[in-house]
Amino acid sequence: MTSSRLILITGVSSGFGRALAQQALHAGHRVVGTVRNDEARVAFEALAPGRAFGRLLDVTDADPIDALVADVEANVGAIDVLVNNAGYGHEGILEESTLAELRHQFEVNVFGPAAMIKAVLPHMRERRRGHILNITSMGGFITLPGIAWYCGSKFALEGISEVLGKEVAAFGIHVTAVAPGSFRTDWAGRSMARAPRSIEDYDALFDPIRSAREAKSGRQLGDPVKAAQAMLQIINSDAPPSHLLLGSDALQLVRAKLASMASTLDAWEQLSRSTDGDA
Repeated sequence: MTSSRLILITGVSSGFGRALAQQALHAGHRVVGTVRNDEARVAFEALAPGRAFGRLLDVTDADPIDALVADVEANVGAIDVLVNNAGYGHEGILEESTLAELRHQFEVNVFGPAAMIKAVLPHMRERRRGHILNITSMGGFITLPGIAWYCGSKFALEGISEVLGKEVAAFGIHVTAVAPGSFRTDWAGRSMARAPRSIEDYDALFDPIRSAREAKSGRQLGDPVKAAQAMLQIINSDAPPSHLLLGSDALQLVRAKLASMASTLDAWEQLSRSTDGDA
């Protein structure tokens, strides 16, 4: 039996966050989950009284994050695992999407996780142990038309995760970027922000993509409960991976991207090498 851990998860009201919190509680762990309102906090704590602790947080407001983490450390216990789960997807052709939408996408998907990481790191570093899971996406490896702002945010979080892992490995802290494929969550439904269409030139490219995504919402291949169980396996691992793809679709698409990149590197290798200075 695995030892009980205290896991801090952002965004536990639905989706991956809710599934992971429920599976972690079922496995005997204690969970601090962030929610957006008091009603959701009460509902979350009712899942496992005495082991589920709700905290109010908007990840776009960094000011209270240090105090929240300090409160958890003082009144609940040492945070063993941070899961940066809170996030959303923005859908829209780049030319039709606003810079304000880009900034908000990054506030939630990048700056929020970064603020959480900076708040927990001093405690984990002092204890010389800890695990940080950043929920990214296969959209942090591959791209599709119409989700430029979303992919940009997930590429950024993937890079931050990889660098952070190298910086804190000597302190016994693990960092894992978890990249799900298509799962039966509300990502493509209520949780998605959609830019209105306005430029006819993009209709043939994007309208079928948007229609297919809307039709598939709720019927995706991936099971969030199984994803949560997979994340618990790496939380319980003594040597967790720095990157973890979830879903056979993610594996297939990322492998195809890597093969395409290798082919492009080979095709343009001579030009790439031509820029080296003379020995």
